[in-house]
Amino acid sequence: MSTGPAVRRLSDWDAERLRGLAAAYETPLYVIDVERVRENSRRLQDAFSEEEISYAVKANTTRPVLETVRDTGVGAECASAGELQRALDAGFDPEAVRYTAVNPPDRDLDHVVEVADEHDVVVTIDSADTLERVADRGFDGRLCIRVLPGVGAGHHEKVSTGAAPKFGVPYDRVADLAADAVEREMELVGLHAHAGSGISGDDLDAHRELVSRMGDLARDVIADVTALEFVNVGGGLGVPYREEEPPLDLDAVAEATRTALGELDATLGIEPGRYFVADAGVLLATVNTVKETAETTVVGVDAGMTTLIRPAMYDSYHELRSLAPDAADRDVVSVMVAGPICETADVLGRDRSLPAPERNDVLAVGNAGAYGYEMSSQYNSRPRPAVVAIDGQEATLAVRRERLADVTTLEEQWSE
Repeated sequence: MSTGPAVRRLSDWDAERLRGLAAAYETPLYVIDVERVRENSRRLQDAFSEEEISYAVKANTTRPVLETVRDTGVGAECASAGELQRALDAGFDPEAVRYTAVNPPDRDLDHVVEVADEHDVVVTIDSADTLERVADRGFDGRLCIRVLPGVGAGHHEKVSTGAAPKFGVPYDRVADLAADAVEREMELVGLHAHAGSGISGDDLDAHRELVSRMGDLARDVIADVTALEFVNVGGGLGVPYREEEPPLDLDAVAEATRTALGELDATLGIEPGRYFVADAGVLLATVNTVKETAETTVVGVDAGMTTLIRPAMYDSYHELRSLAPDAADRDVVSVMVAGPICETADVLGRDRSLPAPERNDVLAVGNAGAYGYEMSSQYNSRPRPAVVAIDGQEATLAVRRERLADVTTLEEQWSE
């Protein structure tokens, strides 16, 4: 089965095609290649051929992505009532949808329990308190318990979850809570844990430790409380954001995960998000200002931290590329690429080598398919960008660009 290259670099994107999209749809613009999403899904299914795979919807909820993932036969993992509704609206089989929230608001639980009463959506609880809250709403359906395994990993401390007390039921309390759920006549079907986001080869020891602990815990629950359908060990599979970084060896990760779990009368589940979509997306921005300073050349573009917040929030690295037709003929200079937001953190890249930028050049930002548009905002009262989905030679507007009027549309009562 052909799955394409293990990683798609920014240099692999067709510059002329991207310039054409920027001209047709304006910038800032997210471009998502759904064929690459299919390839990534096939690669995951080849490596985890015996496991249950769910897509972590929070990575990218645009409809073309959700429908593409759905068509590959993968389930959906949802962290909010809104994501749950998006997954169902996109046609995911409700039995393949899981709700896995953290400290869920009452409004979320009201909606989720109502949906779960109609469909077989699995509801994951992260505390004894949440068990009480779903019970108070009459829930008696398919239940999963999120575990705090005490092992964390990931590309940044802000996304390392496995050892953070915010996430899940403490490991040594899970068996008692499982028994409580069964006594309440809920159908306990699984256990869930997640080490963190952006796990690379360097984090595999922590990942194996988490999986091993989950295997031990599941065997205890099965022996002492009830049978389980699955044990989900989360996602967080990393992708290389720098050109020189190697791709993750999925086959090795899959084998290490199976070995660490051990013999278990339950299905192993994983829930990647980033891996499906990160290298399937780029962000396009237009240069509007080139300013020479004593420290560096500042290249001002029309995309900033409200468009892509990851560099400001996580110190994340995203490859930058000039799409100028004559880029190869220009001198290479060191630049800072900065956005239009009134914050010092509003920088997409520092000390980057680029062909000397000129006003109206289009720049591409790599690996922008995951947590890019999803985390965009209207801070500084800036409209959010458009998203276009490409599939072969076809291009479709997936999300229209917000207008200035959209920024204040929820405040219309003040102008009446």
